[in-house]
Amino acid sequence: MEKLIITAAICGAEVTKENNPAVPYTVEEIAREAESAYKAGASIIHLHVREDDGTPTQSKERFKECIDAILERCPDVIIQPSTGGAVGMTDDERLQPIELNPEMATLDCGTLNFGGDEIFVNTENTIKYFGKRMIERGIKPEIEVFDKGMIDYAIRFAKEGYILEPMHFDFVLGVQMAATARDLAFMVDSIPPGSTWTVAGIGRYEFPMAALGIVMGGHVRVGFEDNVYLSKGVLAKSNGELVEKVVRLAKELGREIATPDEAREILGLKKR
Repeated sequence: MEKLIITAAICGAEVTKENNPAVPYTVEEIAREAESAYKAGASIIHLHVREDDGTPTQSKERFKECIDAILERCPDVIIQPSTGGAVGMTDDERLQPIELNPEMATLDCGTLNFGGDEIFVNTENTIKYFGKRMIERGIKPEIEVFDKGMIDYAIRFAKEGYILEPMHFDFVLGVQMAATARDLAFMVDSIPPGSTWTVAGIGRYEFPMAALGIVMGGHVRVGFEDNVYLSKGVLAKSNGELVEKVVRLAKELGREIATPDEAREILGLKKR
C-alpha cells in the first residue's frame, strides 16, 4: 500500500478563535500552525488566509506573505491554496492565489448548501474556467467533492479537456453527504482508475473517516478548518496535535507516512 499523505487544513474561512483560540489569523500564526502540522507529519498544507482580525481574504498579496512565511519554516512542504474563498466572492477574486503558481490548488466541482442560508456557488462555467486557468499555469487541481454528483461533473469536464488526468479527489464528508463507511466506499468506487483520493471528515467524523481512509489505501485530511477537537469535548491545542493523532492511527494500522517529496511522486507533482 502507498505511503499515507496527510493534508492539514490549518484554518479554513469559517472557523474562528471563538471556536478554538488556537485558530490562526495572522501571518505569524498561520506559519506557526503550518509548522506544527508539518513537524507532526503533514506533507500538504491546505491554505486559506485571513486578515489579522480573522476576516477571510483571497488577496494574492496576503497569500504570498503567508506562503513565504510557511516556506521559511518548512522549505519542502506542498502548499495547496484554496480557490474556494468564502461565500459571495467572485470567480476572479477566488482565483487570485493561482497567480503565485503553486504546485496544487483546490477546484470545487459543484454548488452546495453550506449551512443556514449560505450557498457556496460553483456553476458549470465556474468549474470550467477554474480548470482551464489551472491547466494554463501547470497547477494540479485537488478536486473537492461534497457528493457523488460532483465526481460525475469532474469526470465530464475531464473528458471535455478542462481537467487533466489522472485526477486527485478530496471527498469532504459530513457537510452535504453523510460520513459513513458506505458513503466513502461509494465515492471511492465512483472515481476513474488511476485517480488518487483524500478523505476529510467534518466535525466528529474527522477521525472515523481518517481511519477508513488509512485502511482503504487513500489519504487523509485533518485540521482546524474541519474540526477543532482532539477528542469529544477536548479542544486541540494545535493542528499538529490533530496530525499526530492520524500518525498514531496510521502506525497502528500499518501505513507509513509520506514525506513531501514522496507525496509529490504519488501525486505527480514537480517541486516549484
